[in-house]
Amino acid sequence: MKGLIQRVSEASVTVQGERIAAIGSGLLLLLGVENGDSEAEAKELCRKILTYRVFPDEAGRMNRSLESIGGELLVVPQFTLTADTSSGTRPGFSHAAKPEEANHLIGLFVAQARAGLGDEKVGEGRFGTHMRVGLVNDGPVTFLLEVRQRHGESVR
Repeated sequence: MKGLIQRVSEASVTVQGERIAAIGSGLLLLLGVENGDSEAEAKELCRKILTYRVFPDEAGRMNRSLESIGGELLVVPQFTLTADTSSGTRPGFSHAAKPEEANHLIGLFVAQARAGLGDEKVGEGRFGTHMRVGLVNDGPVTFLLEVRQRHGESVR
């Protein structure tokens, strides 16, 4: 499972001209689910993202997490993060999880995030639709976080 996080001062998702979610200060997460990902990976990646220290402390060092600042999270499903770009000039998507499984794991991820931050602090995009994502990147600060399976066990 892959998550591309961007520290933002604001972000939003619009579908067919309707704004369906918006946040203030926090993280925009583009979330990709790969073949073999399970509930364990979803829970571990969520834990990692909520506690990942990318916000400045009093000295200006990245020492505070989304949880510690009371920030917001916008989760946007993004299957293109799972693309195989190793050859040619066109991405392949054989690594992407089947839509039903990906949707289930994204839903679990969002539920876990809401349990950790509160319902009002977590917004989400709409799986399987064309979305327009707007953001004001704060920094810019962007990190790719991954949680993978190894021999049937989750790896951190």
